[in-house]
Amino acid sequence: MIPGFVAFLQDIGYLLDLFFQVLQRLTAIVTRRALILEQLWQAGIKVVHVVLLVGVFIGMIVSLQTGLELARFGQQDQIGTIVAISMAREMGPFITATILAATVGSALAAELGTMAVSEELAALEVMSIDRVALLVMPRVLALAIMCPILTILCDTIGIIGGGFVADSQLNVGLSLYYDSVIDSLQDTNFFLELPKDVYSGLLKAFCFGVIVAVISCGAGLRATAGALGVGNATRKAVRDSIIAIIIANYFMSWLFFQA
Repeated sequence: MIPGFVAFLQDIGYLLDLFFQVLQRLTAIVTRRALILEQLWQAGIKVVHVVLLVGVFIGMIVSLQTGLELARFGQQDQIGTIVAISMAREMGPFITATILAATVGSALAAELGTMAVSEELAALEVMSIDRVALLVMPRVLALAIMCPILTILCDTIGIIGGGFVADSQLNVGLSLYYDSVIDSLQDTNFFLELPKDVYSGLLKAFCFGVIVAVISCGAGLRATAGALGVGNATRKAVRDSIIAIIIANYFMSWLFFQA
C-alpha cells in the first residue's frame, strides 16, 4: 500500500516537473514552429471527423432523453436550453478531451515510448539536444490549442444534432429550439464578453488538452522493456488521462459554478 502511494506521488511530481519544463521552453515557439504546425495537424485535422461524429450523436442523445422526460410535463420548449448548456459546459469539452486522449494521447505515448526503448532519447541527450523543447513542448502546445477549437466544433454540431431530434421526434420546431439555445447563452460575463457557459467550457478544454499532452508525453518518455513497455506506456497514458480529466472536470465545475 505504502510503496504504491509513494509511486503515485512520484508520478505526480514527475508530471508537474515536466509541465514546468514545458513552460520554461515556450520561448522556443518560433524556432520550433514547424514541429508545432505538424503537431497541430496530427492533433486536430486528423481527428476532427471523429469529434464531429461523436458530437452530433451526443447532442441527439441529450435531446432525445431530456425531451422524453420534459414531454411528460409539457416543457418540450426547454430542450434547446438543456442541450446548449450541457454541451457548452460539460459534454463538449469532456467528449473532445476523451477522444483526444484515446487517439492523439495514445499515439504520443507510443511514439515517444518507441523512441525511449530504441535509445533515440538517449542519443538526443548525448548530442546535447533539449528533448523537452524538441519533443514535448510542441505536442503540449498543439493539444492546448486544438482542444478548445475542437470543443467549439463539438458544441456546435451537438446543438445542431439536438435540433434535428427535437424537430423530427419531439415536435419542437427548429425556430423555437434555436431561440431557446440563443436565450440560454445570452448571459455574458466580464471575461472576453462571452457567455459564462461558453468560456468555462473552453477553459476546461484548454486545461484538458494540457493534461492529456503532459500525461501522454510523460508516459512515453518513461517507457522501458521494449515493445511490452511501449504497450504499457500507451495504456497508462490513456487511463491516467481520462481519470485526470474527470477529476479536473469536477473541480473546475465547482470553481466556475459553485464558488
